[in-house]
Amino acid sequence: METGRRRSIEVAGIGHNAPIPMGSRVGSVVFSSGIMGADPDSGQLPEDGREQVRLVFRNLRAFLEAAGVTDDDVVRMTVYLRDDGLRTAVNDEWLAMFPDPESRPARHTVVHELRGGMQVQLEVVAVAAD
Repeated sequence: METGRRRSIEVAGIGHNAPIPMGSRVGSVVFSSGIMGADPDSGQLPEDGREQVRLVFRNLRAFLEAAGVTDDDVVRMTVYLRDDGLRTAVNDEWLAMFPDPESRPARHTVVHELRGGMQVQLEVVAVAAD
């Protein structure tokens, strides 16, 4: 059976409860679905928002690795927050992941109601190096 150009990306322990992959890659372009701050070891979503932020960036790194790209390949990130009070925690993780102010992806943060106890969710677009 021949497969198409598109490849679904999955990460153990942080998948969706729907027939939706964690992301998709076509050629050098990678798009994520919503990445949440669940603990990949237990599959549980912590109640603490700061812990969800820590885990969502950990899960982002796992997603990027599964997609065959790195944080240097991320060109755009959208951050969804239930509570704007988590913005500082997001910025701390953001700066740890992207410390060089001359080489950061674009980012947009939206305060939005999230389902199922989520307090933070990320979406990214990455373009693999040639």
